Amino acid sequence: MSKVYDFVTDKIMDGLENGNVPWHKSWTNQFNVRMPTNLVSKKGYRGINIFLLAFAPFDSPYWVTFKQAKQLGGSVKKGEKSTMVVFWKNYDRKVENASGDEETKKSFVMRYYNVFNTEQCEGLEKALAKVSNEKKIDFNPISECEEIVTNMQNPPTFKKGSGKTYYQPDKDVVCLPDADYFESEEFYYSVTFHELAHSTGHKSRLDRKTLGEGGFFGDENYSKEELVAEMTSAMLCGVAGIENKTIENSAAYIKGWSKKLKSDPKLVVSAAQQAQKAADYILNK
Repeated sequence: MSKVYDFVTDKIMDGLENGNVPWHKSWTNQFNVRMPTNLVSKKGYRGINIFLLAFAPFDSPYWVTFKQAKQLGGSVKKGEKSTMVVFWKNYDRKVENASGDEETKKSFVMRYYNVFNTEQCEGLEKALAKVSNEKKIDFNPISECEEIVTNMQNPPTFKKGSGKTYYQPDKDVVCLPDADYFESEEFYYSVTFHELAHSTGHKSRLDRKTLGEGGFFGDENYSKEELVAEMTSAMLCGVAGIENKTIENSAAYIKGWSKKLKSDPKLVVSAAQQAQKAADYILNK
């Protein structure tokens, strides 16, 4: 079972290192479902499985086993690879206690099975139509925010329609869900500013060392880069006049990452300085 534990740990660390933080999310999808969910039972996956499935590169939150796909009248596409889901199984075993008497003790063992995202399947249109409600906001662009985004010098490429938000340094691409899937216009721009802030660290812009040194989730470089991005976002929200709607979310996020840097308060000050440079770059100052 050590291989299962190793796989789970590696999978989570890989996802976190690539910037996928599933709990930092202010958008939904066409199903209005935030967390990975089984299409048949309609129950959300729990515990470590949230991480294992949320890191997969799919927009759909729904998953099925190979057998469930067939039961729904569909099938898994040829060549698709499954994703592991783990659970605890308990069983009784007989042991001898100190008095020499036999007693029953419960033991727990980690087991796993494999699932497929509905995007890896075909023939599930009817099942998906039943859970789709297209709950979107009536998105109205905020002119002050649009001006900041569109006037950025040497901007990265934008890719809309993703199920996740992240900046990809090697391709210099900011990936975002469609704007009308966010909780509000303010959260859309707050997240956009966050990813634009990451892009300022690209070698063609400010060449920020914390962006490209291959830091690991939670280490000094990674933590500082996240602080820089969220501080920059908060500054830009202030410039656009929407900070009253976003500041609590930013403050909580910043607080979480700043804990990693408590051992050296100078790093927080340095992150704020880098954030100011990033904001100035985006604002063409």
